[in-house]
Amino acid sequence: MQLSACSVMNSILSLQSGKFVALSFALMIVSFYGGSLFGGRRIVYTQQSLGTLESVPGRLENRISSCLRSDTVNIPETGMNICPMERSEYVPCHDRSFIKKMVKNIDLSRKEDLERHCPPPESRPFCLVPPPRGYRVPINWPQSRDFIWRSNVNHSRLAQVKGGQNWVHENGTKWWFPGGGTHFKHGAAEYIERLGNMITNDQGNLQTAGVVQVLDVGCGVGSFAAYLLPLGIQTMSFAPMDEHENQVQFALERGILAMISVLATTRLPFPSNSFELIHCSRCRVDWHKNDGVLLKEVDRLLRPRGYFVYSAPPAYRTDKDFPQIWNELMHLTSSMCWELIGRHVQTAIWLKTSNRSCQLEKAQSLGLVSLCDDKYDPDKAWNTSMQNCIVPSPEMKDIEWLPKWPARLFASPKRLAGMGGSDVQFEADTRFWQKQVEDYWKLLNVPSNSIRNVMDMNAFYGGFAAAMINKPLWVMNVVPAGRKDTLPVIYDRGLIGTFHNWCEPFSTYPRTYDLLHAFRVFSSYKRGGKGCQMEDIMLEMDRMLRPTGLLIIRDTSSVVLAAAALAPKFLWNANIHNIYLDGQLHPKEQLLVCHKKFWFVS
Repeated sequence: MQLSACSVMNSILSLQSGKFVALSFALMIVSFYGGSLFGGRRIVYTQQSLGTLESVPGRLENRISSCLRSDTVNIPETGMNICPMERSEYVPCHDRSFIKKMVKNIDLSRKEDLERHCPPPESRPFCLVPPPRGYRVPINWPQSRDFIWRSNVNHSRLAQVKGGQNWVHENGTKWWFPGGGTHFKHGAAEYIERLGNMITNDQGNLQTAGVVQVLDVGCGVGSFAAYLLPLGIQTMSFAPMDEHENQVQFALERGILAMISVLATTRLPFPSNSFELIHCSRCRVDWHKNDGVLLKEVDRLLRPRGYFVYSAPPAYRTDKDFPQIWNELMHLTSSMCWELIGRHVQTAIWLKTSNRSCQLEKAQSLGLVSLCDDKYDPDKAWNTSMQNCIVPSPEMKDIEWLPKWPARLFASPKRLAGMGGSDVQFEADTRFWQKQVEDYWKLLNVPSNSIRNVMDMNAFYGGFAAAMINKPLWVMNVVPAGRKDTLPVIYDRGLIGTFHNWCEPFSTYPRTYDLLHAFRVFSSYKRGGKGCQMEDIMLEMDRMLRPTGLLIIRDTSSVVLAAAALAPKFLWNANIHNIYLDGQLHPKEQLLVCHKKFWFVS
């Protein structure tokens, strides 16, 4: 067994399996800071000794086992079991072997097999997912945009089949990303400039055209999103786990916001009217099939006067059946009152005109499109089937035109009132998180470029993310499904996020986040039932978190104490911090800062 040059190794024999687990410990120095102001109250974080809770022995005897979760959660005295190495890239809700065996009546023609299908808790391995052999601490941003360690995503098929399109190339011990794509092999920057010219008639770029948020369908390795960043454009990139091997994992390892998803039969987990531009570059979506139901999903997600960018063979080729597909696309987009505003090189761009009178005429007089009924909720987007209808646009005078970026980040959206919120509440939340983030950063005492991929597991209005807008990182804002639906507010601020139920695993690869922020997550799932216990959520947090990654858990004192007691069993270092209000100990809440150790299987 070789030793890492930058870590101390301890070999631990599993008495059950006879295999070795090597634990590499990285050290973290935590500084303690007091002094945030909110509502006239002084909030101070001070470290509380864990006392008997702190048990981090030099030698651990975690066993390698793929035992399934039992009805009663029971973590061995030796700590959480370690999954076998074949589970190093385990994504529970996108496990093709489980889907093929257990999920019946799947419509393969609509790619339903690529959607989320989560195994029940009793069918999930209850063990820590190990990193692959040779895993290294990821390269920091911005260098990671262009280079990542090969050993961290050790898959060569994309380099072989997409190298000619400049997706990714081998470069010694690293993967190199030149910035190309299927329809922009000469670089995303040139392609993005061309799109801006097409939309503005050569008078500007995507930024001046008012594009703030983009949805990239079938994102590949995320280069389109990476090169939108200089324009201040936030992108939600997604792709399925298909034969394009680990494309989303490549994107996340590069430090680009992405998640696993697919356009199939279920709505994407985003609210309506969320994106100024939706992009498909050879995204392998059959937009013309099933009466254009997937185009109607695009219509749901696009803001008024948003753009649909389509770079694919039907837009420019005249052989095979491409002309027929193009004609069908033109018929479908016309029936929704979209306007084709450009067709150049290999790209077509449509504008969602939001012409209400046109939509009503197409539906009522011509019968070309169906209008959604009054029971249809366009913002209900968690485990909700797509419907083959569109919501008529409001009258132009009633459309909410958002402020330009970055002013919209701190402007209270009109949609807030519809969910029982107020401007006062919004502004107080924004001020609160500005101070909390300032204090968190001083508490963590880490280099500014060491944290890139961040998730706020209970984002509410997105104040946590808004407070970090000037840091070199991005935040996946998660609004728990079934709780107060505040995700439209997050999008109207110019931020990115998704719905999710924390009783289920998230649609991401292992080791994809540097920092997880869990504000009152555990207490909100206290009575969540099977699959929602603290141990279940902590196991999923560990799967998502990179080695040496950080967790901030802010919750009731009872929750924090319980999580701190479990943390060593998950191979986390943990420190509890008291919260003081005007010099008085907070009567209900505490802060737990955890640091995931760097361990691996030898």
